[in-house]
Amino acid sequence: MIDMTNTAKLIAVAGPTATGKSALAVDLALALDGEVISCDSMQIYRTMDIGTGKVTKEEARGVVHRMIDVADPNEEYSLADFISAARRAIEKTLTCGKLPIVCGGTGLYLDRLLDGTAFSEAGGDGEVRAQLEKRTSEDLYAELCRVDPESAAATHRNNRKRVIRALEIYRATGRTKSDWDRASHPEEAPYRALRILLLPEDRAKLYAAIEKRVDGMFEKGLEKEARALAARSCAATAAQAIGYKEFLPYFEGQCSLEDVKNQIKQSSRRYAKRQLTWFRANAGRENAVVIDPFAKDPAARALEAAKAFLRASAEE
Repeated sequence: MIDMTNTAKLIAVAGPTATGKSALAVDLALALDGEVISCDSMQIYRTMDIGTGKVTKEEARGVVHRMIDVADPNEEYSLADFISAARRAIEKTLTCGKLPIVCGGTGLYLDRLLDGTAFSEAGGDGEVRAQLEKRTSEDLYAELCRVDPESAAATHRNNRKRVIRALEIYRATGRTKSDWDRASHPEEAPYRALRILLLPEDRAKLYAAIEKRVDGMFEKGLEKEARALAARSCAATAAQAIGYKEFLPYFEGQCSLEDVKNQIKQSSRRYAKRQLTWFRANAGRENAVVIDPFAKDPAARALEAAKAFLRASAEE
């Protein structure tokens, strides 16, 4: 049974795409009596299975997986929605006497979840938003620089959606987005987490794994899945998923299927590069261990680190 008298302990498996996170999480769950909580911003969507790399029933090997298939692609599902639902999923796992094993490659979601960010009710105003939408991006960013220079410094001037959201918060609440963000960070994290970071030393091996992964997705029927998704009305978040948006020119007769495959591989490599940067910044955190997924027996190293972490936590 997991000790729930102190700060909850959990294991997090993170890293770029195609590094074997899902399989490792299942290995750890089987060895440590755990359940997997997905931390992937796209695996939350139903019907988006192949392109997001969801584990199959066979791959899950009987391990309970939470935070998968919790929304339809036409639903707007924010970071705040995810954090709230993921916390409930972790609590369910703990209540079952199981060890939560958070697994995913969406770095922002993982950090916000483990660090305990509390999203304040910074309300919106549809009328204000509609008025802001009519203005130029340059004008909007200039206003943000005046009313909330801190948010402006952290937001690219061409990220129109974020600029409008920051201004909407200010007008609706009288407080800047920066103030809301500061209020959302607790003094103490809600979980004691071991971060197992799968970071390959040889980027060429990672890119080769991505190529193989994408080829496998096409063999499993990614085109059919993407075509069905394209026929639906999708929310902005789901519509940006790598592995689906690249098909749109093909469906319109503008390119070949091979072009689509190559574009997905390129998009995946670029995404993996960003993930590497994000998770390398996490390597210096307390209770973080870096493992090369392409080195000898990474699962054994991960299990050893997890057992050591749980022993040390139990002794404190």
